Amino acid sequence: MVINSAKAEIGHEYIGNIVGVHGPVVIIACDRLPPLHQALTASIDHENYLFEVHQHLDEKHVRAITLHTSSGLRRGMAVYDTGAPVQVPVSPDCLGRLLNIFGEPLDDGAPLPKQDFRHIHGQPASLHDAVGMSEVLETGIKVIDLLCPFVKGGKTGLFGGAGVGKTVLIMEFMHAVATLHKGVSVFAGVGERIREGHELWHELKKTGILPQTLMLFGQMDESPGVRFRIGLTALTYAEYLRDSLHKEVLFVMDNVFRFVQAGSEVSSLLGRMPAIVGYQPTLTTEVAEMQDRIFSTRQGNITSVQAVYVPADDMTDPAVNAILSHLDSSVILSRSQAGKGIYPAVDPLQSSSSLMDRHTLSAKHYGVAQGVLEHLARYRELEDIITMLGIEELSPKDGQIVMRARKLQRYLTQPFWSTATHTGIAGVSVPLKQTLIDCEGFLQGHYDHLTEEQCYMLGSMEGVA
Repeated sequence: MVINSAKAEIGHEYIGNIVGVHGPVVIIACDRLPPLHQALTASIDHENYLFEVHQHLDEKHVRAITLHTSSGLRRGMAVYDTGAPVQVPVSPDCLGRLLNIFGEPLDDGAPLPKQDFRHIHGQPASLHDAVGMSEVLETGIKVIDLLCPFVKGGKTGLFGGAGVGKTVLIMEFMHAVATLHKGVSVFAGVGERIREGHELWHELKKTGILPQTLMLFGQMDESPGVRFRIGLTALTYAEYLRDSLHKEVLFVMDNVFRFVQAGSEVSSLLGRMPAIVGYQPTLTTEVAEMQDRIFSTRQGNITSVQAVYVPADDMTDPAVNAILSHLDSSVILSRSQAGKGIYPAVDPLQSSSSLMDRHTLSAKHYGVAQGVLEHLARYRELEDIITMLGIEELSPKDGQIVMRARKLQRYLTQPFWSTATHTGIAGVSVPLKQTLIDCEGFLQGHYDHLTEEQCYMLGSMEGVA
C-alpha cells in the first residue's frame, strides 16, 4: 500500500530501493533491470532526486549517478522509473534564456512550456541527410579568416592554457554569428565557475546578443554526472533549433576538457581501472559520442566552437589528442603571443584548418595566406639570430622579410566588441575580402613606410597613410 501511495504521488512506476550511497553514486536493488541511461527518480520532503543508470551489477542491482546533490539520500528510499532517459522541454522560447541540465531556468524567468520534450541521448542525424562542408564561415576576425578559416557546419577547437583568451574569442564568435549570419548560439558551460557564468551572461546582455543565445550551465560545484551530461543537453537544444526552427546554429562548449574530467570522475566512481595517464578507458568513446552529434543537415547547420584547456600547455596530452581527431580546424592560442601583446593570441604556425587547400579556397586567399605564413615562419627561424647578433646582421632580403612579418603580426591583432568596455577601443569586424587586400599590400611592400605601432590594433588599413 505504501508503494502504491508513492507511485500515485510521484507519477512513475516503482522499480526498487536504494541499498548503498557512495558520494554521487547510488546502488539500487531493482525488481527489474532498467536499461542503461534510463532516468530514475526518488523523492523526500518534496525534493526530487534524479539518477542516471550507468552499470548493471547483477540481475537485481544497478549503479547510477545522481544528477543532484547527494545530501539527503539514504538506504531504503523508494526509487521510481521515469520510463525514459533524461528529458528536457524544447520550445522557441528557449532563446535568451539561462538553463540547467534539466531545462529549468537559472535566470528567475518563467519555466519553458512543457509541451514538447526531447531526451538528451538522441541519435545523430542519418548519413543520407548530411550535407557537405566546404564553405568558409566568416567571423570578421582577421587572423582566423585568413589563416585558419572556420568550416561552415564543421568543428573548431580553441586550444590554450589558462588566461590566453579562449572565452573572449568565444564571445566574439557568438557576436559574429548573431550580427553577420543572423544565426543563434547555444552555449554549454561545462564545469564553469558561477562568477564566470555571471560575467558572461551580463556581457552578452551588454552587447545585445543574448536574445539570439541560449546558455546552459553545469557548474563546477555540481555532481560530476551534471558536468558529464550538460554538453548533451546543450546539443539537444542545438539539434532542436536546427531541425525545427531551421536556424544557423553556433554550438559553443567551454570547456571540453572539463567534460573529459567529469567523465574521468564518473569512471572512477563506477570502479573502472584508469587507462593511460590516469584517464578513463572509455575516453575516446565518450568524446566520439558527443562529437558525432555535431552535424549539419538539409534543415540547417550546426557549427561548433569548442574551448579546450591544454594541461601544462602539453599538446600531446591524451585528452587533447582525442578531441583533436574530430576537428576540422584547430586554433592554437599561445602564451608567448599573449606576452608580446598580440591579441587574439593565435599562433598561426601551429593553427590549422581543413579548408587551407588550393582546391577549396580561392586562388587569391590561398596565395596570400601562404605568403603570410612564409614570412612569419622565416621570422621565427631568424629570431634567435636577431636576439644574439641584432637585426643589423641580417641580409637585406631577410631584413625586409622580418620587417614585413613584424608588421603583419601586428596587423593581425584586433580590438573586440566583447572587450570594448575594458579597453576603451571599439570592436571591429573586418570582411575577409578586405583582409586579403591589406595582407597582399603588406607582402608587396605598400606599407613598408609605416611603423609597427601604426599597424597595431586596427581594423583594416583603409585610411592609414
